Amino acid sequence: MIKKLASYLGEYKKETILAPIFVTVESIMEVAIPFLMAYLIDNGINKNDINEIYKIGIILIICGVIALVFGILSGRYSAKAGAGFARNLRKAIFYNVQNFSFSNIDKFSTASIITRQTTDITYVQMAFQMIIRIAVKMPVMLVFALIMSFAINKELSLVFLVMVPFLGGGLYFIIKRAHPIFEKTFEMYDNLNATVQENVRGIRVVKSYVIEDKETEKFKNASKNIYDNFMKAEKLVALNQPLMQFCINFVIVLIAWFGGKYIISTTLTTGELTSLISYAMQILTALMMLSMVLVMILISRASAERIVEILDEESDIKNKENPVMNVKDGSITFENVSFSYVKNKDKTCLKDINVEIKSGETVGIIGGTGSSKTTFVSLIPRLFDATVGKVKIGGIDVKDYDLKILRDQVAMVLQKNELFSGTIKENLRWGDENASDEELIKACKQAQAHEFIESFEKGYDTYIEQGRNQCFRRTKAKALYCKSTFKEA
Repeated sequence: MIKKLASYLGEYKKETILAPIFVTVESIMEVAIPFLMAYLIDNGINKNDINEIYKIGIILIICGVIALVFGILSGRYSAKAGAGFARNLRKAIFYNVQNFSFSNIDKFSTASIITRQTTDITYVQMAFQMIIRIAVKMPVMLVFALIMSFAINKELSLVFLVMVPFLGGGLYFIIKRAHPIFEKTFEMYDNLNATVQENVRGIRVVKSYVIEDKETEKFKNASKNIYDNFMKAEKLVALNQPLMQFCINFVIVLIAWFGGKYIISTTLTTGELTSLISYAMQILTALMMLSMVLVMILISRASAERIVEILDEESDIKNKENPVMNVKDGSITFENVSFSYVKNKDKTCLKDINVEIKSGETVGIIGGTGSSKTTFVSLIPRLFDATVGKVKIGGIDVKDYDLKILRDQVAMVLQKNELFSGTIKENLRWGDENASDEELIKACKQAQAHEFIESFEKGYDTYIEQGRNQCFRRTKAKALYCKSTFKEA
């Protein structure tokens, strides 16, 4: 999964590499400051050596400036890498969904795909930024701070090692219990988004049947399920903060207690004790931040799995090698065709269909609702593949054609049509992107849609989108018919 996601870093690999390098330099400078402070106290302030104070003071300022500059750079590059990584993931998911066949699309709800492109990718982006910055900075700071602590006083530094198993056990408990809850919660987001989507799209039906209260209750239940599960997970994750705070306070008390005794026995200086307390704060802060990273990774892991699920989905309708790039004529032949949506030969909605339609013929297929008329037509441009038998156009199996070439030659007005955000003119050019304005008008006149379109203030340049210009829907079937007439124009 990690390898799959990492492949989408793309052009942001440079920022992904530079951010950890910059944060490493920042961490080293921050670790060096307590050591220099100890030296300043013991050899400058305690000895009243003003020259030593100036010298160490200047070095401290330089270290602080370097840490500041590299910290800013690491933050900038990690943010750029994170945003770019998220952009590439969204793009990859969108492009992959575009390649899905109808059977692939049926595996994922619209709400689920939207959640994966928004909420899930946001969590993964946040985790990624924390990994390339905090997850690098904290281990570096932890290791160097431990080295410096042991260099100052080995006995006192052993206190840090006592806390590691205690913290590790606590984090393991939190992660093991919280991850399954987060997985379940993200699935509930899909249900919530589906409820909102259905309500907004079907708002006229809801109001017509006066069932606003029922829909409101439905939304409340979906929202409450998310709240209850998220709270359950967050209660576990919230244990991380007090656990870390307890360890920090306990270690500082131990260092102050034993450090005072070492100072009295002159085996430890005041500056060294000060630096040890600073290193204790750095070490335990590093551990606390690492635990936060682990928690974020825990939350994003469920999201990452859902993202990869979409990215790994492959269309079951693909081009063959060296596909046919030219459609000879418009003849259509069905040879012993059977079709099943569940890919089960015993559960077919079309069975042993044999039809031959010559090029130029006009044929009407009549049947009641649910008699598979739309399914029959959908096999021609290969929106679905026949379960048994062959569908041929121009004497060639549709599976042998290039998909783009095949579908470009087949004009369809689907049972359920959609308008996309843009002008009427832009929607009409879905049939032929190079169609001139004259061709658009001619096609719409043939479809009996021209006068209606002209009734709008801006005519063909009227902007439409889902939920607006609802009256336009009445003629969209006619307008979309223009796809076929463009070929004739």
